[in-house]
Amino acid sequence: MMDFPAGLSALSERYDVVLCDVWGVIHNGVRSFPEACDALTRWAETQGPVVLISNSPRPSKDVVAQLDGLGVPRSAWRGFVTSGDATRALLAPRAGAKVWKIGPERDAPLWAGFDLTLASPDDADFVLCSGLYDDENEVPEDYRDRLKVAADRGLLFICANPDRVVQRGERLIFCAGALADLYETLGGAVAMAGKPYAPIYDLALAEAERLLGRPVERQRVLCVGDGVITDVKGAHDQKLPCLFIAKGIHGEKALGPDGKLDPNAVLALLEAEHLGATHAIGDLVW
Repeated sequence: MMDFPAGLSALSERYDVVLCDVWGVIHNGVRSFPEACDALTRWAETQGPVVLISNSPRPSKDVVAQLDGLGVPRSAWRGFVTSGDATRALLAPRAGAKVWKIGPERDAPLWAGFDLTLASPDDADFVLCSGLYDDENEVPEDYRDRLKVAADRGLLFICANPDRVVQRGERLIFCAGALADLYETLGGAVAMAGKPYAPIYDLALAEAERLLGRPVERQRVLCVGDGVITDVKGAHDQKLPCLFIAKGIHGEKALGPDGKLDPNAVLALLEAEHLGATHAIGDLVW
C-alpha cells in the first residue's frame, strides 16, 4: 500500500541508502531545487550515502561540472552513476567499428577512446544515440526517414538515455528514448543500459556498497525519482523500494483542482503503466 510521507525525514528509519534521480528531482536543467538539495544533504549528513543515478548519456565525471553550475551542492551526494557509464560497457566490444552517431557534440565523452569511425545510416555498423542533434528545435519525426534506413539494414540502436522527455525550465524536450521508441516501431532492435534497465542499478548498488563499506540490504535502499517508466519501473523491476516524486515530469497530472497533490491522480499515473510505488510525494523535501 503506497503512503504519502510529509518529507524524506519521515522515512529515515526505514532506509540506509538513497539512489536519487537528478533531472526533475534536484534540478530542471536551468536551476537547482533548494529544498530537494537540502533534503539530500540532511540525509547524507545524518542517515547514509546518497548516490545520484541519472539517465544522462555522458559519463558521470563529465556531468559533475553541470551540477556545480546549476547550484547542486556537493554535500547533497557522495556517489554518482549515469546511463553514460553503463552505456560505455555496450560500446567496448564495438571499438573501431563504424557508427551513425545521433546527438550533440557535448556528449562526446560518451564515445571517447573507442576509436569509432563516423558513418551514415547507409554504411554504419550500428547506431549510437545520446539525444537529438538540436533538442531545442527538433522532434523525433524529423529522423523517421534516416532511422528507417538503419532499421531496414538491421542495425542495432544503442540508446544512451532511455528518457523520452525531460523538463528544461518550463519546457519539455525530447530525449534519446523517444528516438528509440520510433526506431522500434520501424522494426529496429534497441539496446539500453540506463533506467529502468538492470546495468545502471548494478553500478549504483556497487557504489552504495563501496560507500557503506558493507553489502546493502535491498529493502533498505530507497530509489527516488519522477519518471514512471524509468525511475518507478526500474525500482519495481529491481525489487527496490521507491519514493515517487509525483510533481516532477508529470506536473499537473498529479494535482487536484485545488493545486495540491491528489493521491487518486498519483495512483492513476502509476496504474496506467501497471506499476506501483512504495511512497509518493509532490516535491522532494526534508
